[in-house]
Amino acid sequence: MDIFVVFTLLAIAVHVLKTREQAQRIALLGSYLGQFQIEKLMQDVLSGYQRALGEADEQRQAQVWRYLEPAGQNLCEQFNRFVLEFAKVPEPQARLSRLPLALPFVAQYFPGTALDMRKLLSVHAHGITQACQNNPAQAPKRKAFTLSAELMLMQHSCHWFCRSKMVASTRLLARHQTAYAQVLAAVAPSTRQAYVQLIGK
Repeated sequence: MDIFVVFTLLAIAVHVLKTREQAQRIALLGSYLGQFQIEKLMQDVLSGYQRALGEADEQRQAQVWRYLEPAGQNLCEQFNRFVLEFAKVPEPQARLSRLPLALPFVAQYFPGTALDMRKLLSVHAHGITQACQNNPAQAPKRKAFTLSAELMLMQHSCHWFCRSKMVASTRLLARHQTAYAQVLAAVAPSTRQAYVQLIGK
């Protein structure tokens, strides 16, 4: 058989298996996220922060900050509940590959190359909780900046779990016009330290 045909058939098989595995991951994560309103709340908070930062009038800006406070707290509470629920997922199903590209069964058969999504979500839960806390000494703009970065990094991890790290970084740049390295630099130092230690960067 021609070598080109062999490689073509192999590439098709890898693509089919990869697509099937990704569909299973999307369904798994979606089955837990579907119990909450995390995505909607996240969109509301991020768009609200942008609106507040765009306000020239300080009084109007302060009103927007106050309006967003309950949504931020609700988001934090729901995300922590989601993480507790996802912690029930068996470890083999919670693995995601450290490789930049998605290859089928790598995380399953080579656990040394994989991360535990449950632990990664715990890092995000701690970071988001810390960022949501009311600290009178912290300026609202600083809180908005940090919480936005925490949420974007969490979203990156979810896309990484469902697809691959490369796809997650591309989506982050396309959706938020922010590079992965920029988001990682903008989260709280404690989040960044725990995250980097976990992913082994």
